[in-house]
Amino acid sequence: MEPLPEHTIQFSGLKDGQHRFAFELGDAFFAATGMEEYELGGQVQATVIMDKSDHLLVTTIHVEGHANMPCDHCNAPLRQPVKGDQRQIFQLSGEAAIDDEELVGLSADAHEVNLTHYLFECISLSLPIRHVHPEGQCDPEAEAALGRVQVDEQPDGTSAHEAQADPRWDALKTLKDREN
Repeated sequence: MEPLPEHTIQFSGLKDGQHRFAFELGDAFFAATGMEEYELGGQVQATVIMDKSDHLLVTTIHVEGHANMPCDHCNAPLRQPVKGDQRQIFQLSGEAAIDDEELVGLSADAHEVNLTHYLFECISLSLPIRHVHPEGQCDPEAEAALGRVQVDEQPDGTSAHEAQADPRWDALKTLKDREN
């Protein structure tokens, strides 16, 4: 995701201590991700608390709102709640090569940091892996179409796909059956 200028914080003029920043992340933010999953947009409020010291910027990002995405089951629009927190530490070390999950190195002459990627990461990590409507709330037309799809079953209860499995795995299946 390309850094968006509205998520840049210039820390060089800030005094040491805690500073609070608020961002409204709307449809334009989700469109900028370039990911099909987020093409329906959303509305998320992000609060960033930045604790600045001589050589460290410790940020705590809190996001809350919703993302609109297609349901994985029926493909109808789904309003997925978003709520999460993430901590990110930026070290002003002169070594921009420092990079791990929580610690990011910035060059010693850096005067600003862009949080677009970290805001997106916090939102993405707060979403469930599967995006589905609650039971009984999927699109009825899609439910009907899914109901018409049948899996061919063999007399032993396995699907036709399983019946065509690679014979090399048969020995492993017999071991599994012995354990049960």
